[in-house]
Amino acid sequence: MECREERPADEQAPTPLERGLLHIWQSVGSCAQVCPERVFLSRPVLQTALGEHHGLLLTQGGLVYSFGELLWRDLSVPVSDPVLEASLLGRMVVRVAAGGFHCGALSEQGNVYVWGENTAGQCGLTERGIAANITVSEPCPLTVVDSDVVPPAAVRVVNLAFGREHSLALSAQNELWAWGSGCQLGLVTNTFPVWRPQKVEHLSGRHVIQVACGAYHSLALVRSLPPQNYNTQKPSEKRERGQSPHYTVTEKEEPFVVDGGHYCPLGVELTEVMTSETSPRRRGPRRRLQPGGRSAGSSPASVASEDGKSNTKQYSIMKNLPAGTKLEPDDPLTQTDGSPKSQPLPGCRSNKKSAFPDEMELQSLLQKLSCHSLEMHHTSGPGDTDSLSSYTSDDSCVSSTPSTDLLTSSYKEDFPIKSQSNNNSGLAVPYSSSPVCLEDVRLCLEAEEQALKGKKSSSLTNINQRGNTAANRRRSLPGTPTRGSPRRRRPCACKPSSAGRTQAAAPEEADDGLPSLDTEVWSWGRGSEGQLGHGDQLARLQPLCIKPLTGEEVIQVAAGSHHSLALTAHCQVYSWGSNMCGQLGHVNSPVTVPQQTKLSDGLRVWDVSAGQSHSLLLADGDCVQPVLLYCGQRQEPMSAQSERSNPNQRSCQRSPNRAESYTVRPTLLPFCMEMGYASSVCSGGQNCTVLVDQNVMGFISAIHEMASRERQFYCWLNSVRKLLLTPLRNRESSCPSLGEPCTHLFFSLCESFVRLSTLIGRHSTSLTYFQHDVQGRDVTSLPLLMQTEHFLDSYKEYCSSVGNFQVMGGFQSLRKLSLECLDSQQTVLAQLCVSDQSVGGDADLVSLLYRPLQQLHQYSRVLLKLAACYDVLTAEYQSLHQGFSQYESLSLSLLRRKKEAETTLLFWKTHSGKTTQEVLRLPQRRVVCESSNRSLTLQNAGRFSNHWFMLFNDVLVHTQGAIPSQSLFSTHHVYPLTCLWVKPVTEDSSSLYAIKITCPEESFTVVASTPQEKNKWLRSINQAVDQVLGGGGQGSSPGVMGMSRTASYTFTGEGRFKDAKYTGGWLAGRVHGRGTMKWPDGQMYSGNFKNGLEDGYGECIIPNKTLNKPDIYQGHWREGKIHGFGKYKYASGEVYEGCFSDGQRHGYGMLSSGKMAKKSSSVFIGHWVHDKKTGYGVYDDITRGEKYMGVWLDEQRHGSAVVVTQHGVYYEGTFRDNKMSGPGLLVSDDDTALHGEFSDDWTVNGKGVLSLANGDCLEGQFSGEWTAGLKVVGTYTKPVVDEPESKDRSSVLRLGQYVVPAGQRWVCVFDECWSRLGCDAPGRGERAAAWENIAVTITTARRHSPDLSKSQTKVLECLEFIPQHGEPVTTANYDNIRRYLIKACETPLHPLGWLVETLVTVYRMTYVGVGSNCRLLRQAVQEVQAYLTHFYCIVRFLFPGLPDDGGIIPDPPASPAGRHNSDTAEQAVMVVSCSSLLLPLLLPRLYPPLFTLYCLQEEREEAQYWERILRINKQPDQSLLNFLGVQEKFWPVWMSILGERKQIVSTSKDACFVSAVETLQQISTTFTPSDKLLVIQKTFEELTQEVKPLLHGDFLWCMDDLLPLFLYVVFRARIRNLGAEVNLIEDLMDPNVQHGELGMMFTTLKACYIQIQREPTT
Repeated sequence: MECREERPADEQAPTPLERGLLHIWQSVGSCAQVCPERVFLSRPVLQTALGEHHGLLLTQGGLVYSFGELLWRDLSVPVSDPVLEASLLGRMVVRVAAGGFHCGALSEQGNVYVWGENTAGQCGLTERGIAANITVSEPCPLTVVDSDVVPPAAVRVVNLAFGREHSLALSAQNELWAWGSGCQLGLVTNTFPVWRPQKVEHLSGRHVIQVACGAYHSLALVRSLPPQNYNTQKPSEKRERGQSPHYTVTEKEEPFVVDGGHYCPLGVELTEVMTSETSPRRRGPRRRLQPGGRSAGSSPASVASEDGKSNTKQYSIMKNLPAGTKLEPDDPLTQTDGSPKSQPLPGCRSNKKSAFPDEMELQSLLQKLSCHSLEMHHTSGPGDTDSLSSYTSDDSCVSSTPSTDLLTSSYKEDFPIKSQSNNNSGLAVPYSSSPVCLEDVRLCLEAEEQALKGKKSSSLTNINQRGNTAANRRRSLPGTPTRGSPRRRRPCACKPSSAGRTQAAAPEEADDGLPSLDTEVWSWGRGSEGQLGHGDQLARLQPLCIKPLTGEEVIQVAAGSHHSLALTAHCQVYSWGSNMCGQLGHVNSPVTVPQQTKLSDGLRVWDVSAGQSHSLLLADGDCVQPVLLYCGQRQEPMSAQSERSNPNQRSCQRSPNRAESYTVRPTLLPFCMEMGYASSVCSGGQNCTVLVDQNVMGFISAIHEMASRERQFYCWLNSVRKLLLTPLRNRESSCPSLGEPCTHLFFSLCESFVRLSTLIGRHSTSLTYFQHDVQGRDVTSLPLLMQTEHFLDSYKEYCSSVGNFQVMGGFQSLRKLSLECLDSQQTVLAQLCVSDQSVGGDADLVSLLYRPLQQLHQYSRVLLKLAACYDVLTAEYQSLHQGFSQYESLSLSLLRRKKEAETTLLFWKTHSGKTTQEVLRLPQRRVVCESSNRSLTLQNAGRFSNHWFMLFNDVLVHTQGAIPSQSLFSTHHVYPLTCLWVKPVTEDSSSLYAIKITCPEESFTVVASTPQEKNKWLRSINQAVDQVLGGGGQGSSPGVMGMSRTASYTFTGEGRFKDAKYTGGWLAGRVHGRGTMKWPDGQMYSGNFKNGLEDGYGECIIPNKTLNKPDIYQGHWREGKIHGFGKYKYASGEVYEGCFSDGQRHGYGMLSSGKMAKKSSSVFIGHWVHDKKTGYGVYDDITRGEKYMGVWLDEQRHGSAVVVTQHGVYYEGTFRDNKMSGPGLLVSDDDTALHGEFSDDWTVNGKGVLSLANGDCLEGQFSGEWTAGLKVVGTYTKPVVDEPESKDRSSVLRLGQYVVPAGQRWVCVFDECWSRLGCDAPGRGERAAAWENIAVTITTARRHSPDLSKSQTKVLECLEFIPQHGEPVTTANYDNIRRYLIKACETPLHPLGWLVETLVTVYRMTYVGVGSNCRLLRQAVQEVQAYLTHFYCIVRFLFPGLPDDGGIIPDPPASPAGRHNSDTAEQAVMVVSCSSLLLPLLLPRLYPPLFTLYCLQEEREEAQYWERILRINKQPDQSLLNFLGVQEKFWPVWMSILGERKQIVSTSKDACFVSAVETLQQISTTFTPSDKLLVIQKTFEELTQEVKPLLHGDFLWCMDDLLPLFLYVVFRARIRNLGAEVNLIEDLMDPNVQHGELGMMFTTLKACYIQIQREPTT
């Protein structure tokens, strides 16, 4: 992928020729004599990769060049003229890698291409070749396939690393894949070569960051597993994860901490019996041959001869060697290049003062281990002598043959050793695995443990580097612990976790995009030189974590041939492995555990590379330009010269010779300052390369300056943490001496320091990566720009923690603690402090801990430098300049905070009143100004009183007493700034410079001494209030700042809000807006406030201590009282839903008793006045089974009323004093009626008339209770047979004479609707205001109801718009009004919708249940008609263009004149009535109870009707037509069944006029009379359509023909409750259609119903 340059818009940015400049040189020779060679290419070089004797270059545009000894092509290419890999053109290569003798390239799509030597399978089984190929001359694709998924999928690779005989690939999923030969693959196999890439299962589930390959070992940088916390897990997670080995164990389980190498030196479980198997495999010579026939490029795995005879001879010699034999230079197995004789433990020889107390014991243990690893029970091959210590290491044996330390790669029970064979070549080489005596190894381990307990080390590991915590060791375990985990030998209750759970637990990419520093280094392969870092020289078959590097924040690893390097985030380099040539940078040779490289002071390494016998480091020096450091061989030995003269032997070396002269520590290469700005280094073989960028317009120098300063800053932070904060915190944790508040603040300071330090470390690492690839990075992707908020928040948090600690006087105590704890390190601590601010005492610590704030200015300065490289119109400039502004602004802001903290500390020292400080001194509190100099005082203060005002950043404090300087004050008042308003008082004639301060519970005026003081205090208070409210703290103009705000406040004064805590909106010192008020006793109000009182909708909870259950109210308030419509749930269980006024139930309302009611359960719905039932209402006494429908007065029944009981008794009359009193009519369920004077409930006392159901009559004086028996003194009259009914009886049974008129019922409901429209009385109000109230109500309800459905939301959105209501109503816009009313009635949030819903409620409460009495039918019908009348008045108020009830609305203008003009005009006439407009809205909801009453009324007639329907319908069609007198010409002859025409015969039934019958049956599915009339009309039309084919020509119906035919249809329709349907239509139909066509059709139906009833029964 072609990397884009950082180019300003003016095209003056660095050109490609000024980036990616390549310099190369040989590593051997004196540093002063080394002269790098500049390689000139037409394109910038992006990356270099070096092998043993060749190299690769990746240039811009994805081009790949090769140079050096290209053995696979028999070419030798000078570096000055590299050859282009033409086969990779168009592949867009983004990464290259070079192994010992093979190469690799990675494309932008993640495809891998390999070429070079393939004798050990290191090039894999490519798509173009076969396994038998010993070389791959051209780049060939190699597919990495994940076969564990279904279907198998190709893996996208993001990085490559190659060794001599193995290759590693890192996938985009951060998994590792390997192929080739040797234990350095880390695979669970004993068959080599591995031709196809296989996943390294031991790292499965872990997040691999980077890989590196040495000659025969591998390194991986892996993210640590996150520490688990049992307290934050769910029980199920605890149960599952409790079996994972990644958890720490308690000290009881693990009393003794030992390094991992002590448990299983090989990283696998040792088996007692190991069988040696032979596996012949091919070992071919190099392709390039000298004239003498010898291989010119012998592989490190090759031997002297080609036929393998010499190999066999050497194997026998190796077999017969005694254990621990020292090999001399002339020995056939030793090196042939004249290298010095190896000695046992060269490190002990070179370092006389060994760190190990008992060297003889150490040597004996190593020798014993080495002996065991060489024991052979059968004939075996030479193996890999890496299992010996360094003095027996030799490169002259076959390295690809499995070594003697290659034991089984897993447990015996999981992976038993099986016979393996590989016949890929004709050369047979013995293949064996050497057994190790398990008991001897256990004895060695026990002795080693005892030695460690005695403070003696029995390993090469320094005992000082083993103090890892249990958590780190647990986190270091491999992702699949069932395969070779060294922890398996330890007794542990934990069981291995599954791979899936480990995968889930693996850390992912950080959310902020910064690299993680919580890393581990894993190594595996051969360890003869200690290059694995596990404290021994044994091989590892599978990856094992290097414990000493855990927690060291390693960010990069590099592997030389036999040594390893690790670079940490704090710019330290750890090295281990072979140090024959001083390549480790220190003198502790050999080093089998990582130790720090000795660097000069002031050098900070940020890139490392390792070659065959040298290391190259890139570091920051005193200036911005980086420097190169070299450690390794200084002068070229004779052996190297002879090696170059004889290429046959140069690759046979596996353990390097000791150099005659090498550096003790990394040495500066002087020529680096002349190159430019180095971006990366690379080493391989004996070559070194460096990529350099030229500084044009200061861009590169600015990038390097930013990265260098950030690394320096992180190193300083790390030093402060280690030398100062960690010791002090540990001391304070064990022995607190700072005091309770300061200890907590100090711990908080340490935590914020660590968080900031971690952020800086991750940022410096990210900048290091940015430096490596400046050409391919966009400057706007800098973390400072991408994660600005993260940086700003971290610095703010840190500054606050330091300031809080300083304000509380913590630095004084901390200074004493540091002198006690860090006495020996005071000089080091002094170096960390800023010298120019070291005033002495605790000022050193203050300046030291405030120093990180200076980095913000460095950020802004460097960002401004970068912005100067771009044109002001580019996006890069805008982003950089914005970042500069943000960091510079924060830098100034934090400096102000620092000054405020210092001022506050001085203030508390000056005013040292103990009482005042105990109450007012808080960590976050800063002083702004104070009036101890009498600059501000209270207005009208007493002559001898002293007032002291202190303004802090969160409160204003007013104290009064005697002497401010001595803090002798009697009282003080604290006013939170969040609830403080200030405004200037206009100067009056008294020349007082006054300021008025308003608080929630009081207001007062203060007077300044001068105008300047007044302005200062005004500005200071405004700025403090602005800042505490979340503003920038810049203040606003006096008097207007923050009048409306949201804040919390606790009331303390007397009143309704005493001790209540309020959170919500404020306006000028009063609660205003939405908020929540909580009282200590549990009372709470949440809702709207206005001018300091509850006003608007709100919810209130009022505790009831007696019942131990609260009252709950949800509804409207006004001026602090319940007012408006709401729902009140009483603690007793009663629920009231209705209207309130001034806290009392007033207006319409419904009260229902609940389960906790002590009395009977009941429901009242009606009118309330001042919390009492007054006016019309319905009371349903559920317990007694009675329902009262009438007038109330002061909670008592008083006035006209109707009472019905569950036994069917009906009473109407008058009530007085809550009982029946006066004239009344009582009717029982058998139609017995009593009309007389009542004195009590159901008690008659006076004149009356008793009418029996059979017509008998009893008139006289009555006394007694109806249910107990009546005493009668009067006349009994029996009517004469056939005598017409007397007027007296008809007057007795005349119902409704004592009933409340329908128009006077439920007036309260309509009054509430008028009130919601904003009218004081019906029809009295502004129409525009009514429409505005509707819109506001809908909008408010929609805002406060987030759970509305989409359809409801859509309806409310339509209703928010005010329709055209003032224009005249015509037939054109009448339909718009009708549609609006339909939508309005769909939602109770609209006043009209609420009205409809409430009318339905009261109607059902009246006529459902006990109210289902047929004698209530007339009242129910009249009530519906009254609803329509009142409803229409409201609609006409909203739409004044509607005519009166029954009026005509005009037709819209002018239809064209024509012949049928009169007919058109007649059709255009539209009569509007309340029934036609409103009955469709209301009646469908009232239909069930109303129709039930009709059915009860017609019950007897319905029985007669249905009996005749059933009897007569038994006849066939023709018989019935003949019976009804239908003329035969109307008889249908044919019928259609499923489209087939069939003739009607005499036995046919239900075959005639089927469509008309089915249409008439639909009358039961409609609700309104108009819809039922339309059904009747359609029935006639269907009847006419069926008769037409039977007649010829036009015809008109006459009633004589129509009635019998329609009677047949009614018979066949079999409509239940037809009498109820007819009566409902007759009662409620629109009067305007009674005499028209529809009226005639309805009359026909009614006549048919009457005719059916009069049919004879026989």
